[in-house]
Amino acid sequence: MKGKILYGLGGAVTLGLIGFIVGLIIGMGVGGNNDSGFEFMGGVGYEATGYVGAIIGAVVGAALGALMGMRFSLLVKKRKADL
Repeated sequence: MKGKILYGLGGAVTLGLIGFIVGLIIGMGVGGNNDSGFEFMGGVGYEATGYVGAIIGAVVGAALGALMGMRFSLLVKKRKADL
């Protein structure tokens, strides 16, 4: 149980950070080219869409990372049982 939590937490943090960075870059690209009038959290254009992309990327990345980490812990547990 403890391993499942630790693997899930590690996966969530790792993929959450990766999702944050990727979402930020994609959001800035969309805002800079397509939606320069968008306003969010005090930012306009590429800044605002970068914020939105970073938030969405971090949430999706953390959720997927947690799921993948928990699945990986089951694989590790099964491998230890086979040895």
